[in-house]
Amino acid sequence: MLEPLRVRVYYDFASSLGYVAHRVMERMAHDLDEFDIVLDWTPLDLSRITGWPRGAVVDDGRRANVLRVARELSVAIRMPVHFVDSRAANALALAFTGTDREPAWRERVYSAIHEEGRCIEDAEVLASLARDLGFEIDAASDFERLVELERVSLAARAEQVTGVPTFMLGGWPVGGIQEESVMRSLLGRWAEKTRRAAAN
Repeated sequence: MLEPLRVRVYYDFASSLGYVAHRVMERMAHDLDEFDIVLDWTPLDLSRITGWPRGAVVDDGRRANVLRVARELSVAIRMPVHFVDSRAANALALAFTGTDREPAWRERVYSAIHEEGRCIEDAEVLASLARDLGFEIDAASDFERLVELERVSLAARAEQVTGVPTFMLGGWPVGGIQEESVMRSLLGRWAEKTRRAAAN
């Protein structure tokens, strides 16, 4: 039996477009199964990629664009007024890679920010979200987690990642999120081409 194809998806909890992608790909679970594709969601620090300062107010043009994309893709969203410092939440997600906690944490944090309007910059809010999932955050490992997040972020930049979400199709970064029919066509063609190349 062939191994599934794996697609790394770079994201940052601070990105509202990343949240939209999270919801769109959630709806595409059946398509991913059909193509035998597994998404490896990988958090990074978007500020290290774009240089956009944490805490910056989201300008009207950027806000309008995100809300337009969310509306077109039928994703309800409660968009923060500023660019959230999501490093602690991202670092925890990275630490949970390969465990059941990673998808649960991704869902819980995305929902907290972009549906409930909660401030994840508050350490107690993060701790509360963890308790919602039945565990406590080990604060003693904060530094090591942030160092690893920095490493992954710089590696992503070296892979020519310029924003999030970014889907790594082989060595090619594909940024942004499109409607499901477009994503289905993109992923389906990539999967077919990749398997054909492997068979030759």
